Amino acid sequence: MYQELVSAVQLHCTENNQKHRTDDIAVNRLIVRRGQPFQLTFHAEQAFRPKQDFFQLVVQTGPNASEAKGTKSTFGLQAGCGFGKPWSMELSGSTDKTFTMTVYSPANASIGLYKLSMLTGSTTSVSPIFLYLHILALCSLNVYISALDDWVYLPKEEERQEYVMNEQGLIYSGNCKFIESMSWDFGQFEDDIIDICLKLLDVNPKCLINAKEDCSARCSPVYVGRVVSAMINKDDADDGVIMGRWDGLYRDGVNPGFWSSSVDILRKWFKNACRPVKYGQCWVFAAVMCTVMRCLGIPCRVVTNFESAHDTNENLLVDVYMNDNGLFRNKEDGKDSIWNFHVWVEAWMKRPDISDGGIYDGWQVLDPTPQEMSEGVFCCGPAPVKAILEGETKTNVKYDVPFVYAEVNADIVRWMFRPDGSKIKYSTDRTSVGQFISTKAVGSDKRLDITNQYKYPEGSRAERDRFSRAMRNMFISDDIEDVPAFQAVLMMIQEVVQPVSGSDIKLRLSVRNNRSTPQALSLQINAQAMRYTGIPTEHVYKEQNELQLQPYGGRTVTSTQHTIYVKFERWTQTQFCTCY
Repeated sequence: MYQELVSAVQLHCTENNQKHRTDDIAVNRLIVRRGQPFQLTFHAEQAFRPKQDFFQLVVQTGPNASEAKGTKSTFGLQAGCGFGKPWSMELSGSTDKTFTMTVYSPANASIGLYKLSMLTGSTTSVSPIFLYLHILALCSLNVYISALDDWVYLPKEEERQEYVMNEQGLIYSGNCKFIESMSWDFGQFEDDIIDICLKLLDVNPKCLINAKEDCSARCSPVYVGRVVSAMINKDDADDGVIMGRWDGLYRDGVNPGFWSSSVDILRKWFKNACRPVKYGQCWVFAAVMCTVMRCLGIPCRVVTNFESAHDTNENLLVDVYMNDNGLFRNKEDGKDSIWNFHVWVEAWMKRPDISDGGIYDGWQVLDPTPQEMSEGVFCCGPAPVKAILEGETKTNVKYDVPFVYAEVNADIVRWMFRPDGSKIKYSTDRTSVGQFISTKAVGSDKRLDITNQYKYPEGSRAERDRFSRAMRNMFISDDIEDVPAFQAVLMMIQEVVQPVSGSDIKLRLSVRNNRSTPQALSLQINAQAMRYTGIPTEHVYKEQNELQLQPYGGRTVTSTQHTIYVKFERWTQTQFCTCY
């Protein structure tokens, strides 16, 4: 009567989920982390005889699951099973009518929804029992002590609590002089978020093209990170979660500055048949990606880079163009820009795919904001932070290291167009890009500055050496001509009072003659409003003064009679430009 060996199965959802720290997601279904054991109790019509009764389990995920692709495994009782092995089980207890199996999943199992079935009978006759159980195997990029072989194993418990378990966080914005923080609800353990995250994986273009290969590749956090990075935005032909918009026109959606929870966005996307949610900008993209990654078990944190460069032509330089009045030229002159701040995420993982010895293991930059394509898709990373620090922009150090390196350490080259159409280079700024790179500290609401993880101190020999290495690795000449240090007239703009959003801005311009002869100046002061992405908008202020400077003399011009009033939008800052 082998068909009646097993009549019911007890999943121990509460106990298993508590041990796997998934009980915050649910206790009414089995959710386990890969590399950790879990227990199943089988109720039988007769006593189980390990040496005589034939009993095997079959686990599989995705369509057309196969042993060769690692998406299916058939296994029985065996000696030497346990951690670091393929799927296996051992008998951990039995009575006359029950027996309990401890099941071990491998540390490289694919993320996904698993089906479990049994093969049971005698040693000479086998009968499959119908598919009776679903395991939601966040089999899932485990970060706990039993999974040292997992690519996302994170040793410190306090960091696991912060980067996997914490549902609340802070995101930094503003500019390098006025850093602000905003609270964000990641909500990765809300009831339905796990199903939404798995849906996101299932509707990604790679899965739609070849689900068998996609499900197999979900064993790798590198692969999963790139898929999630691409799926958070809607700039490809996919069912991406968020549509970006930066022009201030949000009537048919939500102003990006009004979001404060990933849960609201993910639920809206899921409820509306995977149609993109309107609208998001960099901090929204990053926050939602952080939610998905933490839900899937991958340690993740949100990072803000102030004075962030957007290098569109991969030469590690940002070219800024102005006219002879000091106003920024139109974008057709050059697409490079400097963002007041830009937000991405870092995910923790090993990188044996690109190096031996772990030299690129650790935090990896992933950026879901659609800026430039990576292998034909709007995604970015994972780029090893250690490679960025050392200027290792070689093509074999995947992915997108040159782009991220430029974001934190590009040189700014400023050009001025003359009325006749010619242009001259009037300054090179080697120190401004990449300031106060910030993330929330572990276990507190303090801001943690991690700039030194991305680059050596500005102006140091080590920093310049890495910049030269980065240029050489990309076959770019690092012989950048500098503007002569001596300038006949020096000018400096100072704030009379600290700027306040929605209030007048008062400035003081100091001018000094560095020559031994008098200088007659026609001084023009122009101001433009600029979005935080470095895109100039309207011309908001203009002033002209005729000055006579004595040898080595100076003058100060203040805006006492003509205050500049700029009404700020959220996340919009103003930059003032002066004609030299």
